[in-house]
Amino acid sequence: MARCAVLTLSDTRTVETDKSGARIKEFLATAGHVISHYEILKDDAIALLPIAERLLSDPAIDVLLTTGGTGISQRDVTIGVLERLIDQPLPGFGELFRMLSWQEIGSGAMLSRAAGGIARGKLLFAMPGSTAAVGLAMTKLIMPELAHLLSQLRK
Repeated sequence: MARCAVLTLSDTRTVETDKSGARIKEFLATAGHVISHYEILKDDAIALLPIAERLLSDPAIDVLLTTGGTGISQRDVTIGVLERLIDQPLPGFGELFRMLSWQEIGSGAMLSRAAGGIARGKLLFAMPGSTAAVGLAMTKLIMPELAHLLSQLRK
């Protein structure tokens, strides 16, 4: 069982319209994991950094999953902030995500900066904001490996 924090980075979503955050929580709950924290933040570095640092320092959190802010617009600051916190990158997550995305959406997959890694001993996964992208990342990459990744971290 993982204790998870879910952050949605968006300038427009609300709890009612956050389908991607809801999808992440649904996958986790269905697999018996606990959602210890859920929040929607503006895609803003000043807002994200202290919250991400607090969640990664919280002993009640094993995994931080984010959705949104992984594109290339000026407002997409999530990856820049989270990469500063990653101690051990998991480049395969982003590489495989883009490969799988390419099979579904073609060359547009190169626009995603989805990333994963270990930060302060916790798993961290940053996914795009689209519900389809979250479904792809969760079903093909995160959920199949989550227990194994956690067992490796807990050794």
